[in-house]
Amino acid sequence: MNTIRWAVFIVAALAMNFPVLVTLITSLKTESEIASNPGLWINELTLDNYRNVFAMSDRFDVTAYLTNSAIAASIGAILPLVICFPAAFAMARTGYGTRYLMPAVVNLRAVPLIIFAIPIYMMYQPLHLLDSKLGLGLILAVVNLPLALMMSLNAINDIPREIEEAAKIDGASTLQTMLRVAIPLSRSILATTLVFGFITAWNEFLFGLMLTTRDAIPMTVGASFFFAAGGGGVQWGVAAAVMIIGTIPPTLLGLVIYRQIGSSIMSGAVKG
Repeated sequence: MNTIRWAVFIVAALAMNFPVLVTLITSLKTESEIASNPGLWINELTLDNYRNVFAMSDRFDVTAYLTNSAIAASIGAILPLVICFPAAFAMARTGYGTRYLMPAVVNLRAVPLIIFAIPIYMMYQPLHLLDSKLGLGLILAVVNLPLALMMSLNAINDIPREIEEAAKIDGASTLQTMLRVAIPLSRSILATTLVFGFITAWNEFLFGLMLTTRDAIPMTVGASFFFAAGGGGVQWGVAAAVMIIGTIPPTLLGLVIYRQIGSSIMSGAVKG
């Protein structure tokens, strides 16, 4: 039985990660082998494609692209939680906003982002936020607001009111109750929201393309430059290598916060 379970797990994992696996294998091949051997085996392992990515720093600065994406994505993932958790706490405990505000904010995520592109560009221009990490991070935060509000509200609704009432009996104010009771009990949900928000912000291409030109180009936009870097055609090995490099930061974040994501939201909160 365990053998069958593991076989199904391996097949499912390979199927879901097949594009990443193909990209990784391609990045480890020479250009000549990519042309002659499109399969999943490697005859001549090489790291030259990764060296070439960083050797092109005079034209395409991958380190700068990674830094820009890390800063903008961090703003885009953390700021929505800072804004939405107190709002969700108030909504859950008072009932205000649950009828109109919550659906309005959540439904924003269903609207195509391209609709906001021109207004955001016109708004950013006089504020000098174009081609800035802060400007890119702010719009990424707006993109993540619906997710952060929905997840925060669900987390707070799962917390028994008796725990908060006990804290208030002990003299805790509403703010102290939120900071010392609600947030610790919501750590796993907040960690999950942070990871998904970071990944969403990291992968955003449209606003990165429209709002940046030189100083704040994110990794998603910068990686696209490598598809035309060769002049005589696409260097698929280099292009694959830069895509693999671009997946490392969100992957590492997910691995670091994996335990928080998998832990029970109410583990140890209520006994008996």
